Amino acid sequence: MFGSHLSIAGALTNALDEAAGLGLDTVQIFTKNQQQWKARPLDEGMANQWRARVAELGWEMRTVSHASYLINLASPDDELWRKSIDLMTDEIERCERLGIPFLVHHPGAYTSSTRAEGLARIAAAYRDVFGRTKGYRTVSCLENTVGGGSVLGRDFVELGHLRGAIIEATGATERFGFCCDTCHAHAGGYDLSTPMTAAAAFAEWDDACGLEHIRVLHLNDSKTPLGSRRDRHEHIGVGSIGLAGFEALLAIPIFADRPKIMETPKEEHEPGVQWDVVNLGVLKSLSKSEPSSRSSRTSNSARKPSQPKRT
Repeated sequence: MFGSHLSIAGALTNALDEAAGLGLDTVQIFTKNQQQWKARPLDEGMANQWRARVAELGWEMRTVSHASYLINLASPDDELWRKSIDLMTDEIERCERLGIPFLVHHPGAYTSSTRAEGLARIAAAYRDVFGRTKGYRTVSCLENTVGGGSVLGRDFVELGHLRGAIIEATGATERFGFCCDTCHAHAGGYDLSTPMTAAAAFAEWDDACGLEHIRVLHLNDSKTPLGSRRDRHEHIGVGSIGLAGFEALLAIPIFADRPKIMETPKEEHEPGVQWDVVNLGVLKSLSKSEPSSRSSRTSNSARKPSQPKRT
């Protein structure tokens, strides 16, 4: 189940139509301008059109929204924290109105406080947000990060502890999950570049957080090296993860029915051919590969026949 983050410019359904035209199985969107704290309420006509088009495509249980980057549920600043709670509530309400089952968001940064205090603020924020949206079905998916500075969410064990604190604060086990971003994991220090190291990384995730709690994946290669702590997305197989790591990920059975979203650069591979189409073809070919071929593949040799170098 492969998708991409696409624009809703002009109309919400434009993203659905573009995704279907690209041969994708799902889509991720912003439901509002992600750089603004306030947004106009959803237009009822556009919301109804979205739901109707989703039903036509049969995508009711697979679409994804990404929350605003302005949200910082870990902030020690009370005003910013409350604004973040309000915006997170609005994001969930918009998803619920549109029938979008998954909302991805970043943990936040503790800035001038401590790591422990930042984690406690996130759990308290969830208690407030889930209290305001009691009975809603949208699953909030906390995304792992590359870390750096006071940004939370790089360490899998930390994410596992945070899940426990959120569930304890809210009791809403079914409304909380994770989004695993491959670029963030690799740049954050979890080596995904070989079948063996990728398997070890996901075993660590399983021990700390449970693979079953990953409800969405972001499939992005990394422009920067392992452990760089820099969030720079690259096309599939072109970056420091390479094809072998993605092949290993796609072989994990529990991920088969999870929305797998590409957040790779939106550009043309060659005139008239979008990179989303190229990346989709690569992912589909990897998902069909025989296990015995994985150890012999390398990112360069597998890519050369159909994927020219980027310029």
